[in-house]
This record gives sequence, C-alpha cells and structure tokens, in this order.
Amino acid sequence: MSPFDVEKLRTPHKIAHLVLSPSFQMDTFESHRIDCPNPFHYRDSYYMTYVGWDSIGYRTGLASSQDLLTWKKEGLILDRGPRGSLTEFNAAMTNIIRDNDLFGPGELRIIDGRFIGTYHAYPGAGYESGPAIIGLCFSHDLRHWELTGPVLQAKDGADWERGGLYKSWIVEHDGIYYLFYNAKNQSEGSWNEQIGLATSKDLTTWNRYEGNPILRNGPAGTFDDRFASDPCVFRYGNGWVMFYFGLSSDGHARNSVAFSDDLLHWTKSETILIDIGGPGSIDSIYAHKPGMIARDGKLYHFYCAVSPNPNPDQKMGQIRTGEIRGIALAHQ
Repeated sequence: MSPFDVEKLRTPHKIAHLVLSPSFQMDTFESHRIDCPNPFHYRDSYYMTYVGWDSIGYRTGLASSQDLLTWKKEGLILDRGPRGSLTEFNAAMTNIIRDNDLFGPGELRIIDGRFIGTYHAYPGAGYESGPAIIGLCFSHDLRHWELTGPVLQAKDGADWERGGLYKSWIVEHDGIYYLFYNAKNQSEGSWNEQIGLATSKDLTTWNRYEGNPILRNGPAGTFDDRFASDPCVFRYGNGWVMFYFGLSSDGHARNSVAFSDDLLHWTKSETILIDIGGPGSIDSIYAHKPGMIARDGKLYHFYCAVSPNPNPDQKMGQIRTGEIRGIALAHQ
C-alpha cells in the first residue's frame, strides 16, 4: 500500500460563516439553496462552480476569488434546457478536469482545445426528482457549455444504482478517463447510496467497473451506514485519495476520505475530516459534499453546510425556507 498520511489532510480551521450563500431572492437560480462546491485555478484567479436550487431544479453558477476566502458570484453558466430536453428541469455541473495532484495548483486542463466537465440532471421538477442521468459538457471559455446526452443512466446499471445517479467526478490518467459517481439503490423510501466507477478511452464508450460499487456503506452505526457519496478524487503521493461524505443513521452527514493504489480498489480511512458543528453553527445538520484545492502547500476544504433556519416561519429575503444550505470552508 502506498504511504498515506491522513493527518496531512486535516483542515482544522473552520470559517464560522458561509462563503457562498443563497440569494433568498425570487427569480434567481440560487434563490433557495447552494450546493456542490468545485474549486479550481485558471489563469490568475481561483474559481468555483456551484449548484443553485430555485424550488424547480438545479442550475450551475460560477464564483471567483483571489484568496480562497472571499468569493464573488459571477452568475449562471449552465442553464436549464428547452422543454422536453434532458435538462428541462435540472443542469448540475459538478466537476471539470483539472491537474490530478491534490497539493498541485488546481489548474484546469485543456484537452483537445476544450474544458471537459460532468453534469447530472433529474427528469422532474422539484428537489432531486426522479432517477438522474450523468453526461459530459464542453466549453472554450467556462461561461458557455455544450452538453452531450447521457453517458450513464440508472436503468443500465446494477441493482445498487437502479434508483438514480448523483454527483460525478472525472479524472484522466495514462490515457484513460475515470468517471466516479454515487447512486442510490431505490428511488423511494429510505435508500442507500454508494460510489461506483466507469472508464473510457474516448469519452464516448463507457464501461462500468465490474467491482462496483467501489466504496460501499459501512456497517450499522458507522458514519456512512446509509450514504457513501459525492466522490472527489486526487493524486496523493504515489497513490490516490477520494474525499467523500457519509450519511449516518443518526441523521447527520460528515466528510471523510479513502485511499487507493490503482483507482479501482479503495480502503476507507474511517477518519472524519469535517464533522458537524454544535447547535447554532452553520453546519449543525450536515457538513458534506467535499471540494478541495491547495494554495502554498495548504489545503482548503470546501463543503456544503446545512443548518436549520432559526425562524422557519419568517421569510429570509423573499424566501421562506426550513433550512439554510450554502458553501462553507475549513483550511489548514
């Protein structure tokens, strides 16, 4: 097994406020919730794609920063599609291919003259309604994206993923594209989510790994006994790390990490890297959905923080919501 020092991955300094918050204004794509941080570097700035929810479905926005601490919203970059399209209700981009090194610059890669990203889309209106598909998207400027049809669909998968697909993460290594994704075993009731893998040499033909799911739920009572979700994969030393979150039967979500020598076989660290906060904190319910980048040799661990609205019967801006969901940060 490759050397793996989990202590170097800890980010003990939590920022007490959200670095990106919903607008709470009607007719904006992030009116109700902000989710799925994906930070990277391009040219002279840091950027982050994120997903906004407006009570109809997901759309994707971009934010920029010079220091990874203060963020400016740049607006919508991936909108919903026309009526009858796969993205009629949802267009959630979750990853763009970047350099693989966890402690590298986080620079985006241009492949055949384009940026390459992944997205998922649910077929119905509402919050994650129906079994989502996963597709690819391409851009020359980060602001305008061309979408492919689905490269993975739940109906083509095994029982563990038949309920629907979720967040994906794409890595290119030695001429092979690795598409990590999480999925659920059923679409209704109390389901389980686990992480699988598909590979391709040409971005067109994809083959699910025969050893799926590569990251499974833990036994009853562990932090990931219900969900092992939202993979985020990087080179670390001579091996690989996968940041992910676990949802426990205690009702809380927390970020952890697993490691691998070959991108196929993974071992959980069982270490909680980002735990929930106490009552009144921004992450008292969930601290999950990791997004990682390094600067000057130090890690910045972005995540989705969820807390109850302390005044659920009062509007925040123009919106009435039972929870506050946005992007938080912990760093070294």
